[in-house]
Order: sequence, then C-alpha cells, then structure tokens
Amino acid sequence: MNAIVEAFAVFLGFLGWLMVGVALPNRYWKVSTVDGNVITTSTIYENLWMSCATDSTGVHNCRDFPSLLALNGYIQASRALMIAAIVFGTFGLVATLAGMQCSKIGGENYILKGRIAAIGGVFFLLQGLCTMIAVSWYAANITQEFFDEFYPGTKYEIGEGLYIGWSSAVLAICGGSCLLCACKLQSSKDKIPYSYKPPTRRTVPSAMTMSQSAASQYGRNAYV
Repeated sequence: MNAIVEAFAVFLGFLGWLMVGVALPNRYWKVSTVDGNVITTSTIYENLWMSCATDSTGVHNCRDFPSLLALNGYIQASRALMIAAIVFGTFGLVATLAGMQCSKIGGENYILKGRIAAIGGVFFLLQGLCTMIAVSWYAANITQEFFDEFYPGTKYEIGEGLYIGWSSAVLAICGGSCLLCACKLQSSKDKIPYSYKPPTRRTVPSAMTMSQSAASQYGRNAYV
C-alpha cells in the first residue's frame, strides 16, 4: 500500500468520523422563522432529540421529545443510522490505525496489514452510507412538508446540521474508497520473487580417487 495514500485516507476517515460526532448533537437540523415585529419574531429549530425556540431578545427554550415511540418513523431511523455511523467509524479508525505500515501491530507482515486496512476502509464506507441515508431521508421529509400546500403544521427549512452530515458522509466515503483502492491483493498472476541462492559446492569423486580407493582394498601380495 502506498504510504501517502494510506495517510490521506486515514485523515479523511478521521475527519468524517469527527464531523458525524458534531452533526449528531447539532440543534439546527431544520429551522423555521416566524415573522412579526421586532418583539414577536422567533426562530424554531429541531434536531433528532429536541425542539427549541428563540425570540428576538436571545432567550431560547428547548424541550426534549417526550416519547420515542410517538416520534415519526424517519426520526427514529435517522437516530439509529447516525449512532451506527459513529460505531462503524470507530471500528474503521481502529482497524486502519492497526493496519498502517508505521504501526508495530502485525510485525513485518504487510499482507496482513493491508487486509486490516482494507477492513477499516469497509467500515468507513459503511459509516458514510449510514450518514448519507440518515441525513438525506431527514432532508427529504423537510422538503416534502415544505412544498406540500395542504400541510397544516410548521414548515421548516434545511439547517446547518444536515450540511455537516453530508460533508462527513462524503469524507468517509472518499477515505474508505482510497483505502480499498490502495490495497493490492495478491493474485495468481502476480509473480512471486524468490531470493537467489547459489548452488553449494559438492565434492565429486574423480576417477583417480576411485582407483586409489579400490587399490587400497587389496594387499600387495595380490599383484604378485
């Protein structure tokens, strides 16, 4: 594996994993502004965990969602996918750091290190896919309610938390793809180099030596 590509992929995966941790507790997943005069103007924003409101004086109040089962299905699914993305990113980060060439885990077995790094790349891809599905699903419901003329509730717009989630998903997918592309698995067509070993010198018995050994088996009286 190329060390430069490996280090770049680890940086992308770590940055994507860090941004998932920032996007999950971010309060501004969807934002709505209630227009009025200077006093009554307020901003309502929500995320996966709570709903908040802020007035023009800067006073804000937040309340957690009272029941998990009473929430919409896409909010529950987005919660599960985001938590799974953090778990996958943690496994991918550990596996990639263990499979790096500079690490001492695995010794000098670079084939094993490459396979461990490839597993880390798969975990980064799973992290990116989970984040992308969660954020895109949440944004699709926001846009559907916003453009629905018969929707009776408050219409929201896309907040900054979703953009952070999209960015983290792209970074994680790029990091995992770089790790998988940089790992070169050995195939049957690859030539396996062998170290050259010079032939050992062996003593070949000459004809004179054989005749001398045969003559020594007889006594001197045998020739008389």
